[in-house]
Amino acid sequence: MPWHIATMTIDYDSITKTIAALTEGETDTVALMATVVCELHHADDRFDWTGFYRVTAPEMLKIGPYQGGHGCLTIPFSRGVCGAAARTGEVQRVDDVDAFPGHIACASSTRSEIVLPVRNGTGDLIAVLDIDSDRPSAFTQQDADHLARILSQVFGSV
Repeated sequence: MPWHIATMTIDYDSITKTIAALTEGETDTVALMATVVCELHHADDRFDWTGFYRVTAPEMLKIGPYQGGHGCLTIPFSRGVCGAAARTGEVQRVDDVDAFPGHIACASSTRSEIVLPVRNGTGDLIAVLDIDSDRPSAFTQQDADHLARILSQVFGSV
């Protein structure tokens, strides 16, 4: 009798409620980022690396709270998928990172990636949320929509 490895995919309704409860009333962005990353990273087997890159200087991202292996310490807005999300203010959903011009390989295991801009209550870009997968084409438009709602809910009043 063959055995199968159970895979876990995210239940966005549940995780949204959990994150809302855990972050209610908190205004420190690093504490919020750490909580969001922890909850998201452990909610889905597709998520191999989950973290924030914070805007720390003009046109510069610096690593923030994350789960997974090493991340890049700094990423200029001009480079990579994270830089593209910061530069354009648009979600970047990349099915094959090797086909993305200028992709920065922080981890050789990454096959696909989704990066979302994170804005505070006044609309300023404060970070990007980067989720990497060791599977190709791991992320859908549904992921982008749900993750954007979570980010708006958590950081929209900070």
